[in-house]
Amino acid sequence: MDLNTVAEVISPAEVGQWRPGDAWLGGGTALFGEPRPHLSRLLDLTASGWPALTLRDDTLEIAATCTIAELAASDYPIALKCCQAFLASFKIWNVATVGGNLCAALPAGPMISLGSALDGVCLVLGPDGSREVPVADFVTGDGTTVLEDGELLRSITIPMSALTADFALRQGSLHPYGRSGVLLIGRRKAEGMVLAVTAATKRPYVLRFPTMPNAEVVQIALSERIPHDAYVNDIHGLPAWRRHLTRLYAEEIRQELAA
Repeated sequence: MDLNTVAEVISPAEVGQWRPGDAWLGGGTALFGEPRPHLSRLLDLTASGWPALTLRDDTLEIAATCTIAELAASDYPIALKCCQAFLASFKIWNVATVGGNLCAALPAGPMISLGSALDGVCLVLGPDGSREVPVADFVTGDGTTVLEDGELLRSITIPMSALTADFALRQGSLHPYGRSGVLLIGRRKAEGMVLAVTAATKRPYVLRFPTMPNAEVVQIALSERIPHDAYVNDIHGLPAWRRHLTRLYAEEIRQELAA
């Protein structure tokens, strides 16, 4: 979709250049997906030259401008699984960015799922400096994040211990090629388990169990930690259906990781 109110594109862009009427431009797949008549200028981040993936001894830094195709080509099975959860063609994979998926904050965003499940931390840059926010706290609701005016998402850092841990993933949609209505990721951590609930809920919920729980403990945790009104209600699935699949998939993941 054309953004016919945009009169200027700044490339490359920097944090201090932001002003009202601006929008940060990454891949643009979400930005150009609907009318945005309030915008008058785009600040291009793709020309910033940030390395897509930076591997250190104990972490992997994923630039906000890293494309889905670049992440999928890495050697991490859980990253590939999350990339495959996109309702998108290979054309979108080569344009859409990890940061854009997080900042769009759609419940079905699989990069939100990946970062939440793996204890990812967002680096946020703004006019007043930088700050770090866990991915699980970065998205605050359906389409909303912690970003304030003038702030941008620079990168997501994931511990290698989480990225290479044993994991189990379950995804549910109303039809085979539909947008995720439920997406759960569980991973082993020491003697216990971490369970991230996304897509079914308006924001991520991460449940942590210090030891491997039994079925009852997991179901109680889901009931106590996720409010009844947190489940999404839209054309991609009713709350009751999403809640049911969340409970079903959580038990399947528990059994797989326990084995």
